[in-house]
Amino acid sequence: MFYYLLKYVLLGPLLRLVFRPRIEGLENVPAEGPAIVAGNHLSFSDHFLMPAILKRRITFLAKAEYFTGPGLKGRLTAFFFRSAGQIPVDRSGKEAGQAAIREGLGVLHKDELLGIYPEGTRSHDGRLYKGKVGVAVMALTAGVPVVPCAMIGTFEAQPPGKVVPRIHPVTIRFGKPLDFSRYAGMEHEKAVLRAVTDEIMYAILTLSEQEYVDQYAAVAKADRAAETKERKFPRAPLG
Repeated sequence: MFYYLLKYVLLGPLLRLVFRPRIEGLENVPAEGPAIVAGNHLSFSDHFLMPAILKRRITFLAKAEYFTGPGLKGRLTAFFFRSAGQIPVDRSGKEAGQAAIREGLGVLHKDELLGIYPEGTRSHDGRLYKGKVGVAVMALTAGVPVVPCAMIGTFEAQPPGKVVPRIHPVTIRFGKPLDFSRYAGMEHEKAVLRAVTDEIMYAILTLSEQEYVDQYAAVAKADRAAETKERKFPRAPLG
């Protein structure tokens, strides 16, 4: 109930009015049946803009930190995401990843749309990073199509760290569904999962026209943080 209240009354109309998003390829999203919508992730606002323009309900796998924040702000954020039907994902290890996959498959088994960001986290610099294979596991296990999606302009509208978004043109572009039925029964083959994930990321890249980095976004963020720390607090020379 709260999901539809947000979509049609509280948030959806406001987002459409403020951002006036340009929508391309919406006909590529199946009108019924299970499917995965896999997109790039540039901004916190991605969570709201895509659901606002889709005709069907979509459930996202959202990072667990949105559900465990401290204080009043944390409780309100958790209430918002839970009420909107989003699923918390613990990104701390392999077992946590398996739990997220089970939750995602549960959505697909109910013939619903599942939204996922294969990069696993927001891009810190607007580039597209290497995808994690969880999206491939779910696509092959459930035997569902994957619709690639590109969010364009949301990084400029609300880059990481910016609370209030600025007005900036936004385009949401959906590509043709990707069919991986040729890999049926091969969801445990690592090479197949990597190939499927790379095909999905290439489709997103083609739609978004971003610069691609063959590295996981989380690793790139950690490297950048380490470099920043080193510049601020350089190590003393030995001896």
